[in-house]
Amino acid sequence: MRTLSVSKLTSKSQATIPGRIRKQLGLKAGDSVAFKLRAGLVYLQKARPVDHTFAQAVGETVQDEWDSAHDERAYRDL
Repeated sequence: MRTLSVSKLTSKSQATIPGRIRKQLGLKAGDSVAFKLRAGLVYLQKARPVDHTFAQAVGETVQDEWDSAHDERAYRDL
């Protein structure tokens, strides 16, 4: 692993992603990033765009298949 890059948080809890990290991830203004927390470490990755049409179709399929009283009882506490 290479040397860590450091950035300070602003009063709004924002931080600048160092240039070499942005370059390696191919990040540019307007891109979204995803954070993953595991064992006290934070991982950053470029977020992939969502295909809203596909996501809506999957949601409608799942809603039709999992829309029974039994399913409601089984999953209500999740």
